[in-house]
Amino acid sequence: MLKNREVILAKAEVTYNTDPVPTAAANAILVENLGWSFVGSRMAERPAIRASLGQLKPLYAGSLIQFSFDAEIKGSGAAGTAPELGVLLQGCGMSETIVASTSVTYKPASTSLKSLTLYFHQDGLLYKLTGARGRIKSMLKVGEVGKLSFEFVGHFSGPTDVALPTATYNATVPVPVLSSAFTIDSYAAIITGLEFDLGNNVIMPGNIAAADGYGEIQIVERKLIGSFDAETVLVAAHNFISKWTGGNAMALATGVIGSVAGNKYAISMPAVTYTQVGKGDKDRISTFDLAFMGAESATDDEISLVWT
Repeated sequence: MLKNREVILAKAEVTYNTDPVPTAAANAILVENLGWSFVGSRMAERPAIRASLGQLKPLYAGSLIQFSFDAEIKGSGAAGTAPELGVLLQGCGMSETIVASTSVTYKPASTSLKSLTLYFHQDGLLYKLTGARGRIKSMLKVGEVGKLSFEFVGHFSGPTDVALPTATYNATVPVPVLSSAFTIDSYAAIITGLEFDLGNNVIMPGNIAAADGYGEIQIVERKLIGSFDAETVLVAAHNFISKWTGGNAMALATGVIGSVAGNKYAISMPAVTYTQVGKGDKDRISTFDLAFMGAESATDDEISLVWT
């Protein structure tokens, strides 16, 4: 089997852990670095006391499966229409707000969290993941296409022999991370990249009534963290260290990335606090290596990702 002949399909569930049957025509998502692994696997041992010193064979007692992959940050091509990866964001505990012909906004949510069904087609094999919820990280680097990294955990079935489908992907071409008016506390810092992790705590509670021994996969808390590098400047411009020691809550914004309607996005955080400041360098230019944590300003607003 060829590694590159793989397809991911994803669709939101109406009822938890009930397969809504995603299709290659409507639910394919262009991804990279696709992988899977079993998690929470149980093998029930039988340490019987017998005349023999050997062991009885263990019994398979349930497992979950995890899919992981990266996806390009790109719009749908039409302002006010959800992007291809919007369903993945919802599966990671984010709400979706659509303003027709204008914008699509994703923010963290604490109630009514969506679950997903994902199909992983691997050159003739099909793995199904249902009742899935996940984690999300960002990778924004200057001169590269912005990407989001996803990990989904859920209940699995398969593999079964199914021909690799012909997937239909959104044709929008992503834009590289350029012309971004990044600011922190209204200061236009010079950076080469931004990373964040929504910090979802995804739990896998046991359930004796379930065929795999696991109940509903749940996101029970989140802790937004991130980092960026900033060129060192005089204290008069921005005192990174005093803002760290003072525990200042600061607004962070990438500014709009992209210039074409339907394929522009911006990331903002209303209240980030530096958690660590270190010395670094980029191409012999002195920098501060900065870690931060993002807090809420109101409710469920510690980060927003907006396409326009």
